[in-house]
Amino acid sequence: MNFIGAVGGDGDDSDDKEKEEEAERERQEAIREAEERRKEKHRKMEEEREKMRQEIRDKYKIPKKEEMVEQQPMEPDNPLMRKKKTPEELAAEAELEDQDEFTKLKNTIETQVNELKSQIESKCVMQ
Repeated sequence: MNFIGAVGGDGDDSDDKEKEEEAERERQEAIREAEERRKEKHRKMEEEREKMRQEIRDKYKIPKKEEMVEQQPMEPDNPLMRKKKTPEELAAEAELEDQDEFTKLKNTIETQVNELKSQIESKCVMQ
């Protein structure tokens, strides 16, 4: 019985990694191409729609509303398109969430004690 190839002792790890990397590159390229085709398709559809809208506006003598384009919100409504938070912002939010009422009370008391301590030390003079 010969079990040399059954355990994977051929040493083709580098070939497997290269094949996997090439397959991943091809997959990423296919995804990118599909996304470009989708965007181009939607761009063409929007051009056709705008052409139809313009024909209707011309037929009924309706002026095109330019102010609608200018008043678009700066922040998109789609949560996937929002501005990413910095690590500092994420850490600050996590810290605020972690603090419960007791911790907040403790921090407040410590702050007040330190203020009183500094006031007393400034008034007392050691001779």
